[in-house]
Amino acid sequence: MAKGDDTQAIIKKALAGNQIAFSTLLDTFWNGVYGFQLKRTENENDAEDITIQTFSKAFDKLDTYNDTYEFKTWLITISKNIHVDLVRKRKKNLKTDGTNEAVKKVLDDAPTAEDRLITGENLNSLLQHIKKLKPHYQEVINLRYFKELSYAAMAKELNEPVNNVKVKLLRAKKLLAEVIKNKP
Repeated sequence: MAKGDDTQAIIKKALAGNQIAFSTLLDTFWNGVYGFQLKRTENENDAEDITIQTFSKAFDKLDTYNDTYEFKTWLITISKNIHVDLVRKRKKNLKTDGTNEAVKKVLDDAPTAEDRLITGENLNSLLQHIKKLKPHYQEVINLRYFKELSYAAMAKELNEPVNNVKVKLLRAKKLLAEVIKNKP
């Protein structure tokens, strides 16, 4: 979908705070990063967690991206480093904290197409669709839409950095929207 000059244009929009641009970057490069990590970790949950952290870090540090390199290569490098750090921390039996990082706003609060689709569903039907998601995606949807927590409150509740919560919620909304669109 987004290649070369298109990717650079999308990155510029993301740097200007455009939510759709962040969403497009996530959609375009998610499978590549996730597939790479799945081969490395041979574990779906680790691959997904590392991919979420990769996009979180990439979106937070997007202004440091050097366009002489492919964007996917930059993401894979971030992903490799996160995996190496995870392995080191596991060896030392340390817990990942990361809550002291300053966080830039990744997504604004304007409703997305996924938001409108989700809120347009009948509540019973919506709850059934949510149950089809993985538990950690169910949790972020529940915290955001049913408990109406802010990103900061969600981060505290989940003991994760705010950017991870934002990326996880973005991914959960996209997956939920797909489930709703594909309903029988």
